[in-house]
Amino acid sequence: MKIEDKFRQLKKNNEKALIAYVCAGDPSVDATREYVHALVKGGADIVELGLPFSDPVADGPTIQAASDRALEAGMNPDIYFELAASIKDPVPLVCMTYYNLIFRRGVEKFVKDCAASGISGIIVPDLPIEEAEDMLKACKTHDVDMIFMVTPVTDKGRMQKIFSKGSGFIYIVSRLGVTGARDDVAESTKEVLAKVNTSLPKAVGFGISGGKQAAQVIAAGADAVIVGSAFVNIISSQNNVERRLEELAREIKFGFGIQ
Repeated sequence: MKIEDKFRQLKKNNEKALIAYVCAGDPSVDATREYVHALVKGGADIVELGLPFSDPVADGPTIQAASDRALEAGMNPDIYFELAASIKDPVPLVCMTYYNLIFRRGVEKFVKDCAASGISGIIVPDLPIEEAEDMLKACKTHDVDMIFMVTPVTDKGRMQKIFSKGSGFIYIVSRLGVTGARDDVAESTKEVLAKVNTSLPKAVGFGISGGKQAAQVIAAGADAVIVGSAFVNIISSQNNVERRLEELAREIKFGFGIQ
């Protein structure tokens, strides 16, 4: 399913989106497949399937540890694309990874492999809009969305470049720093949402860990919330993981009114 189609469907039903992140291969390929299913069952509308990298500069300790576990278990791009192709849940999949892995595989081949394995969009935190022409060209060729990030310090001119070239949704980084579950919603979230003037859906990530925060972000004008570390923390616990993932997804999606 395409990201655009999912957001169109949600808008028709007057719903907002829950975008859930998992690190592929943490702790195994088979487990990841089951975790994605549990998240979708709980209400996740889009799944970010992280392709682990050894130096994930945008990620905090929780996702860094998940990447380390996945790499130690043998995850690599070939296995990643096989995993993505094997996921049959009817939601868009988004690849989140770092440019080193894309460059090493070859931009054209990487994007082509994404499309062939059912991945609808790509997020590359360390690829600035100014250096993204090759990615944008390949994504257009293979009908894959290139999703860019904006932060509380992104200036107006740069935002306009991102809005004009990105697709799928705009990833709004809610606060400065790295990923990780927080207990509050930063004031900067509301400020950056007010500055994001685009027809693309606005998805807020970095720091959202529960339904109350999600509801606050949606009330501030977001079309979607992105939750990663809170789910990865459950996975790392190895305790009733599938049930707890489903329960947290349901809490965030339905329990606090982000429909």
